[in-house]
Amino acid sequence: MTTTDPSTLLGSLRTRNPIPEPRRRRLRVSPGLAAALAVLVVLRVAVVAPTVLAPYDPLAIDLDDVLAPPSLAHPFGTDLNGRDLFSRVIAGTRQSLGIGFGVVGVATVIAVVLGVVAGLSGRVAQILANRGIEILFAFPTILLGLLLVSVFGPGPLTLIVAVGIGIAPGYARIVRGQVLAVRNAPYIEAATALGHSPTRILLQHIAPNSLRPMIVTVTLGVGQAIIWASGLAYLGLGVPPPAAEWGALLDSGRTYITAAWWLEILPGLVIVIVALAFTTVGRHLGARLEGDRS
Repeated sequence: MTTTDPSTLLGSLRTRNPIPEPRRRRLRVSPGLAAALAVLVVLRVAVVAPTVLAPYDPLAIDLDDVLAPPSLAHPFGTDLNGRDLFSRVIAGTRQSLGIGFGVVGVATVIAVVLGVVAGLSGRVAQILANRGIEILFAFPTILLGLLLVSVFGPGPLTLIVAVGIGIAPGYARIVRGQVLAVRNAPYIEAATALGHSPTRILLQHIAPNSLRPMIVTVTLGVGQAIIWASGLAYLGLGVPPPAAEWGALLDSGRTYITAAWWLEILPGLVIVIVALAFTTVGRHLGARLEGDRS
């Protein structure tokens, strides 16, 4: 009769049935996300150090090279004053992104105030907040821009306020829906039963869980805000010349669209690419947050 060493038997069992190791989450970056992040890196460089990317002075006038088409010397061509369009697009990045983030900031503040009031206040305050959201929805952004420009004059601050108020109702509905879903959650009832104050419940429980989706919405909204601001600037409601803001570039080049197509097409493509980059990053953040929640 043969005997088996217990240590040998245990070793064979471990070899046949190895203990599974916990799976590690791998950060997979899709080609679309990698391209979007690359665009954001370029934008960061253009904001911090525009001279690194811009080959010329964006305000330098060269009357001997007026309305030159795209070439190796001028990748985006030149405008009616002989200024390098690529350098002006790079120079306008800081102001255009500043307007985009400013719009999102104004819209977020208005949305949080209206959404929280509509979701947590008494019946009268809720009715007033809901009617305010509906009124803002019914007020066209372009008409609001015309009204503000006629009162305060064209400028980046007017553009930020007009577009911010225009897109705030959509954000407010998101906040209101999240607040209504969270306020009756079991952990809110538990916090109330433990005697927590309403302010503590709002700041520690309701606000973090209600405003979490706004991270994705704000990221998506930057690209939307840049497009809206550029559209209003194209109508002459934005930053006045000689600013290199992207909407102002579109406005200054619309008269020459048949003779110099690059004045409209190339800055417009930049706006579209930047908006797509922010949208791609926002959708990826949304997918990550949903994955963490599940």
